[in-house]
Amino acid sequence: MSSPLVMTSTLEANCGKDINTLGQFDDVYQFPRHRLPTAMKDESKIPLIIVACGSYSPMTYLHLRMFEMAQDHFNERNEYELLAGYYSPVSDAYMKEGLAKAKDRVKMCELAVDSTSDYLMVDSWESRQVTYQRTAVVLDHFDQELNIKAKGIQMKNGEMRQIKIMLLAGGDLIASFGHPGVWAPEDLHHIVGHFGCVIIERTGTDVYGFLLSNDVLYQHRMNVIVIKQLIHNDISSTKIRLFVKRGMSIKYLLPNPVIAYICEHKLYSPPSLDS
Repeated sequence: MSSPLVMTSTLEANCGKDINTLGQFDDVYQFPRHRLPTAMKDESKIPLIIVACGSYSPMTYLHLRMFEMAQDHFNERNEYELLAGYYSPVSDAYMKEGLAKAKDRVKMCELAVDSTSDYLMVDSWESRQVTYQRTAVVLDHFDQELNIKAKGIQMKNGEMRQIKIMLLAGGDLIASFGHPGVWAPEDLHHIVGHFGCVIIERTGTDVYGFLLSNDVLYQHRMNVIVIKQLIHNDISSTKIRLFVKRGMSIKYLLPNPVIAYICEHKLYSPPSLDS
């Protein structure tokens, strides 16, 4: 197999701006670095950050498990050292049905990672934007923060090494790469060729077959990592919202702090008949 064609980015993110979507956020934006290690454990490996974009309305245990499956994969191999992972919740401009406000979705993600993980973080940059940001632009934002501003990660000899950034996604999202008009071809080349994808293969999704049939993914196949889901997990945010709407229990489907936040703020509940 030939190496993937690495394309030069022509995409620019508003990385220097603090954009507060509809005044929702009370704080000034800062890129989260509190769980980023200051040094690598094994400098013979490539430093890696993985980023998961999505609605997260709300965050579920499946969203958390995706990073754990990826971590297991990289721990068993000698190419990459996973430094940390990031969730990037989409902004309200996405206008998806059932989408809670950006500040609520960011908070639920923060509650989930703070109560369960020591290497996951939530970046609210995308959530704060007043316009929808393409995934390619979001990955450029991470590259700007990690490799341009911070210069990467420091080695023992004092030199700085660039951090590899990859998109973490489920097989269903990757399948959408083949839907006409959904993704711009230049964005797909940029996402898969310049950055790369870590794909969690879900039951019933033929990721390898899609890799073979899709021209862009096949061209950059050396930059795509497919991880099989060994324990079937089909928890979805859509089902969680429906359970809440019907007054059904969502315990053991998502972290308790997230459940408490949903109850406290009455998210996803049907509107009151008195309103």
